[in-house]
Order: sequence, then C-alpha cells, then structure tokens
Amino acid sequence: MTEETQRRWDNAMMDRALVNARTAWGDTHPNPMVGAVVALGSQVIGEGFHSCAGEPHAEPVALGYARSYPDGLGIATLYVTLEPCSTYGRTPPCTEVIRQSGIRRVVVGAIDPNPAHAGRGIAELESWGINVVTGVRERACTDLNLVYNHWIREQKPFVAAKIAVTLDGKIATRDGDSKWITGEDARADVMRWRRYFPAVAVGSETVLRDNPRLTVRVQGVPRHAPYRIVFDRRLRCAKRSGELHLFSDRWRERTIAVTEPGHPEAALAPLREAGVAVWEIPRSGWWEAIGARCAKEGICGVLVEGGGGILSDLLNSGALHYLFSYRAPKLLADASAIAAFQGRTTPRIAECITLTHVEHAVFGEDQMVRGFVSHGA
Repeated sequence: MTEETQRRWDNAMMDRALVNARTAWGDTHPNPMVGAVVALGSQVIGEGFHSCAGEPHAEPVALGYARSYPDGLGIATLYVTLEPCSTYGRTPPCTEVIRQSGIRRVVVGAIDPNPAHAGRGIAELESWGINVVTGVRERACTDLNLVYNHWIREQKPFVAAKIAVTLDGKIATRDGDSKWITGEDARADVMRWRRYFPAVAVGSETVLRDNPRLTVRVQGVPRHAPYRIVFDRRLRCAKRSGELHLFSDRWRERTIAVTEPGHPEAALAPLREAGVAVWEIPRSGWWEAIGARCAKEGICGVLVEGGGGILSDLLNSGALHYLFSYRAPKLLADASAIAAFQGRTTPRIAECITLTHVEHAVFGEDQMVRGFVSHGA
C-alpha cells in the first residue's frame, strides 16, 4: 500500500468516525461526542459512538462489533475522533480495552484537551507497542466538541451568541422588526446548534416582544427543550408569565429567570408556583456570577440569542467566547436600525475584535461565519 492510499483511507475512515460521533449531537454533555471505526483498509468491520454520559465509550462499542471478524484484529486499524481515555471513570479506560483487543494501529483525530489527560492515552498505547497516528482530520475533530473543550479546561460554561444580520450589520429595523432576516435553511441550522447547546438564553425584551418557545424544532425529530434562560433584571416577565410560553408551557420547569436581588416575594411567586427556577444575581459582576451559577448547576454551554443590548453587554464585558453570525443579502441602509453590537470606541482597525479559527457555511442565499471571539492583546 502506498503512503497516498493510506492517507486517503485514513481521512475517509476518520470522516466516517465523525459521522458516527454526530449521531449523539447534543446528547453527551458534559462528555464529548466521540465516534470510532474499526477497518481493514477500506473495509469497515465495526463502528460506534458515545451516546451519553455513563454509557460505553465509542472505542469499546466499535471494537465489540469488530470482534466477530474471523481473522482477528491484529491487522485492523481503530479510528477514533478523540484520544482514548486512560483513566477509570464511569467506564473502564479505553486504552486497556484497545490493548486487549489485539489492535496494533490506532488513528486519533484530536488530543483530549483535559490538562490532566492530554497525550497520556497516546503515550500508554505506544508503550504497549501500538502504532499511533495523530492529527488526522484534527480541525474537524476538535471543532466537534466546542462546549466540552472549553468546559474541561476552564470548568466554566462555553458562552456563544447567535446573530442574524443584514449586509450592513443590522439585526432589526428601527421599529424592531426582524422576521425574517435569513431564510429557512439558515434558520434550520440555528435549530441544529440550539440542539447542540445545553442552554439557550434571551433577554426579557425578546420574550415580551416575540414570546418565543426556544425549543428545538427539527422535522421528523421529537421536539426538544434545552434549559431556557431569561435575563430579566427588572422582573418584567413575571406579570405576564401566564401568557408567555417560556413560563407556562410543558417545559416551564426548564426555564430559568435571572434577575436582581430585592424583588418582593409576591412578585416572584408566579414564577415559583409555575416551577420556574429563579436566580437572583447582583448587578456587579453579573456575567461572571451567571457563569458561576451555570457551572454549579452543571450547565456547561449557553447559546445566547438575545437582542442588541444583551449581545453588546456580553461582548463588551469579555464574557462572550464564540459567535455564530448568519448574514443575509439584504440592506436596510438606516442608521437608526438596530445594530448587532455597539457601545465601543474603536479608533483603528488593528484594535477591533476579531474571530479566530473561523468556519464558513452557505445556507441558500445566506452565509454563516462562526469563530472564537478574540479581543486581541
């Protein structure tokens, strides 16, 4: 076999492992999504994925299917999107399972970002004489686990924002009309990412104006509700809670109202009686405190879909880690239309906020750019 043929097979099998991993899209938190394939050249003899926390990891699932191969696994290759674990947790270490399987070659997409584990699984496999190849489809394998990668390093939630903008950077007309800036294909992709995040957040203005449900609506798939966070410092939504979906539908116990301390108990009563959680967060250090509370509750990622005020405050506070920007081929050409972000003075282009590790996609006539938010030096 030539090196070029091996490279093509490695890439193809890792792509298949990525497809397997995405089968559990949004279901594995706080664990990563991981997919695996066992192959003889271009022949797949076993494959699997990690379905949710506490269930078997991708490697033993794939190896379990492959064990029935009559000639044994000594000449097979295991492809896995994330470095195999090497420590005991809810399940035994995957490195030990791999060693016992007889596999002699392992191809890894991304290294485990956990500082306590990074590279340890690779070193262990190599110490047993197993040939390990790393970095195959590394960017895609790393991108698969945006939430996990941040959470495991920082022990804080990964905070992302979604915006839908016109070509001139507006998210609504001066009167607040925003339906719809982008087309159906782009909005379907938003649903996909909403399913990915454990929590979705909006401001009270959005709730009062649009009465959203913040559920995941994908054709052919049962409707799903992430945690639904409402930023409502003045407790404006409580008076209308009976008519607002987030506070009255069958998922209302997955709604969290974030407000300031000091409101009379009578004002909070309608939310508490409905089963809505209430977080009273002081204005000082607002975003940091919300992040700490999310971490305490095990909410490892939040997708913010708020209006310009919430988005600008989040960006300017430095609390925004990632941005999804959907751009439609439309122009408002109105200086009074609502901008996605404002509140900064940036005298030079060199001082602007940028996105890094950028990914691009096209949905119908709309474009999407996403990446990590970098405030520079």
